[in-house]
Amino acid sequence: MKKNTFVLAAAAAAWISIAGFNAEVALAAEAAHPAPGEEMYDAGANDTVKAPAPAPNRRPGEGLGPYKRLIIRGATLIDGTGAPPVGPVDIVIENDRIARVASVGFPHVPVKDAGRPAKGDHEIDATGMYVLPGFINAHAHIADSHQGLVGTVPPAEYVYKLWLGHGITTVREAGSFNGLRWTMNERRRSAAHEIVAPRIAAYAGFPTDQDVPGGVHNAAEAKKWVDAVAAAGADGIKFLGSPPDVMQAALAEAKVKGLRSACHHAQLAVSRMNVLDTSAWGLTSMEHWYGLPEALFTDRTIQDYPVDYNYSDESDRFGQAGRLWAQAAPRGSERWKYVLDTLRSRDFTIVPTFTIYEASRDLMREQRAEWHDEYTLPQLMRWYSADREAHGAYWFHWTTADEIAWKQNYQKWMSFINDYKNAGGRVAVGDDAGFIYKLFGFAWVRELELLQEAGFHPLEVVRSATLSGAELLGMADKIGTVESGKNADLVIVGENPLANFKVLYGTGAQRLNDATGKVERVGGVRWTIHDGIIYDAKALLADVRKMVSDEKAKEAAK
Repeated sequence: MKKNTFVLAAAAAAWISIAGFNAEVALAAEAAHPAPGEEMYDAGANDTVKAPAPAPNRRPGEGLGPYKRLIIRGATLIDGTGAPPVGPVDIVIENDRIARVASVGFPHVPVKDAGRPAKGDHEIDATGMYVLPGFINAHAHIADSHQGLVGTVPPAEYVYKLWLGHGITTVREAGSFNGLRWTMNERRRSAAHEIVAPRIAAYAGFPTDQDVPGGVHNAAEAKKWVDAVAAAGADGIKFLGSPPDVMQAALAEAKVKGLRSACHHAQLAVSRMNVLDTSAWGLTSMEHWYGLPEALFTDRTIQDYPVDYNYSDESDRFGQAGRLWAQAAPRGSERWKYVLDTLRSRDFTIVPTFTIYEASRDLMREQRAEWHDEYTLPQLMRWYSADREAHGAYWFHWTTADEIAWKQNYQKWMSFINDYKNAGGRVAVGDDAGFIYKLFGFAWVRELELLQEAGFHPLEVVRSATLSGAELLGMADKIGTVESGKNADLVIVGENPLANFKVLYGTGAQRLNDATGKVERVGGVRWTIHDGIIYDAKALLADVRKMVSDEKAKEAAK
C-alpha cells in the first residue's frame, strides 16, 4: 500500500460542530479548492485510514501508588528553575502533591536520621541518584493514523511507554492527527490514570481536524470554528497557515476563548505572513523554524527558490529548506536584534525541534541509530524509508551538498535560538517524533543534546525541558519544577544528566569501567513518577521491546 503525503487539502464543505460532537450542516456542499498553506494528510481515494488503538486500561502492577505519604530519600535535586543541584534532600509526596523538600545533610557525609521527615507509607532510597521535574514534550504526536498505510498503526501504548520510560510526564499533542475527539478521550483517560500515559494537552489542527472538517473560508467561519473547538474542551490550536485575514481572525478568537496556539508556518503561506505577523496577532508559539528566517529577510521578501522548484517534491522542499537560513540577516545585525527583541516583548515561545531535521545533516547516523534494532516497530522503519509519495521520506536523492547546507543551516539557526534564550526569550523542548527516523522518547533526549550544542548550559537545557514547557502550557503553577504544592511529577535517574544527557536514553550511555576494564552501559531513567504514581521506567521499556519483538515475529510468520 502506498504511503501518504502532505498535500494541499480541499477545504471541506460541511460544517461539523464538535460542541458535544453533534454534527450539523451549516454550509452547502461545493467544489473545493486548495487554500495556500492549508495542509493535511490525504490518504488517497483507495486507502482506509484508521486511528491507532487506544491505550489499554492499566494492568495490575503497572504503577504503584499514589501513596498517602511517599518519601524519596537522599537524592541530589535539579529543581528545573535553573538553580544548581542541591543535596542530599528528602522529598515528601502526599497523594499526588509534593508536600516538602527537605535538605538532610551535606555531600560525602553520612546523612543523620535526626531531623529527617518521618517514615512514609512507601519510600525510595535515591542515595547517589538525581531527581528532576517530570519532563515536558512541547511538540509531540501520539503516533499518526496515516502510518497505518505502511502496516499496523503504532499503538498508543507503545508511544506512551516510550515517553514515560524516558521521564516524559506531560505532552502537548500538536495537531491531534488522529482527530480531536480521539485525543481528548485519551486525555481524559490519562488524567484519571486509567491508562499508563503522560498528561496530554490536546491541540486541534486548524482548519482540518477530522472531527471539525474544514468549512473555513473567511474570518467569520474561522471564528465559528474556534468557538466550536473551545466548546469541545480543546487546550489549544495548531496552525499551518491560512489566508492572513482568516488566520488573524482565528488567533483573535482563540485569545478571547483562552486557547493557546502553535504554528508551523508552512512554506506555502509564509510569503504572506511570517512569525512577526502571527505573533502580533496573538500566536503563542512557533514550531520548528519556518517563518523565522523569513522575518529576518532584508534584501528579499521570498525565499530564493530555484525556478524548477516544486514543493510537492519532498527532495526540493527539504533540500531548499536547508539553504534558507543563509538568506537571512547576519547574526548581530540590526534586523537580527529587532526580531529577537520583538518576539521577546510579546512573551513568545519558540519550540525549535532541532532533532526532527537532523537526518538532513547526517542521514546515515539517523538511519542506524542504535535504538532502532530493539525499540522501533518495523512499520515505522518502512514509514521512514525513501518514498516519493511520503512526507519526510526524501532520501531518494540526498547528497553530500545537501547535508553540508543543512549543517550550515543549523549553525545559524542554533545561534538565533541561543541568542533568544540569552535575551530572556522562552525556548521549550519538543521533538515531533514519529517522522524522519525519530523515535518517541529517544528523540526527545536527543533534543536536549542539540540544545546544549546550540550553546545552552545543561541547567538551561533542563529549564527548557521543564519550567519553560509548563509556562508555555499555562501550567507552571502545577508542573515544571520540584516545589511544595506542585503535582508530584518527578524523574529519578542514577547518573548525573548535567554531565552527560546520554544517560537519559533508554539504552543508556557507554562508559569504561576501569576496575573491570570493560565497557558498560550506565544510566537510563530508573523511576518516572506521574501524579504520585511510581512507574518502573526500565519495565516500561522492556514492554516496548517485547511489542517490537512480537511484531517482527508476526511479520516474519506472514
